[in-house]
Amino acid sequence: MITKFDSSTAMLLVDVQRGINDTSYYGGSKGRRNNLNAEGNIIKILTEWRISNRKVAFTKHNSREANSPLKLSLDSGQQLDGMEPEVEDIVVEKDVNSGFIGTSLELDLRRSGVQRLLVVGFFTNVCIETTVRMAGNMGFDTYLVHDACAAMNGIGHDGEDYDPDLVHNMAIANMHGEFCTAIKTKDAIALCKSDAEYLDRVQGNE
Repeated sequence: MITKFDSSTAMLLVDVQRGINDTSYYGGSKGRRNNLNAEGNIIKILTEWRISNRKVAFTKHNSREANSPLKLSLDSGQQLDGMEPEVEDIVVEKDVNSGFIGTSLELDLRRSGVQRLLVVGFFTNVCIETTVRMAGNMGFDTYLVHDACAAMNGIGHDGEDYDPDLVHNMAIANMHGEFCTAIKTKDAIALCKSDAEYLDRVQGNE
């Protein structure tokens, strides 16, 4: 069973910025992204989260890479529509993959009494995976909404172009049961209201 998300649970939105849809920058000339429903699912959860007055946190990526679309000085570095932080939210800026490296995120969460994290955003195999792995290692009870994040295709060391669904699903498989428990959008919304006896918490490494 997974117990109801209470005031000790924060929703963490990772890099929900316009530039995440620059498929050619991330995936080359045949760049493509999976799960085009991710944005809609994030907004569904965020809407429910704000109604219930639970804590919300954001990471904003300000890339070190010269040509990256994820720079806060660019229009492409700005928030996706409907995902703008409010005054009381935790907001940190990062320039590496993990939301915890070089930021006050852990301290901000601890000071807010947060013990559990619900993670959504971009990209599944990069900033999501790095942040989730660290969250699990730091002792946060971590839940990843796998249909509220997405990945780009990946070009391997051998030049092979790996489909974004494969990249996404393998990243989820690597995290689920070790660093987090992966759940669906409908489960995240249900957990705002009551325990979910039909779900199992499987986070390991504890």
